[in-house]
Amino acid sequence: MLIIDTRESDSLDKALKKYKKKFEKTQTIKELRSRQAFTKKSVVARTQVKKAVYRDKMIRDAESGA
Repeated sequence: MLIIDTRESDSLDKALKKYKKKFEKTQTIKELRSRQAFTKKSVVARTQVKKAVYRDKMIRDAESGA
């Protein structure tokens, strides 16, 4: 459950903006989408390795290019 502390002087738009930001930070949507279908542990591990390799490549390219 998300709780947003608002002051009486805050408008509804500001409170809604705070709520949306907090909702995004908790990554609730990402978790719900991942739970819709089962993915095997081997597939999860493979995607994590691919992401790590991609990040490493980007960092190396940035260092060599700069």
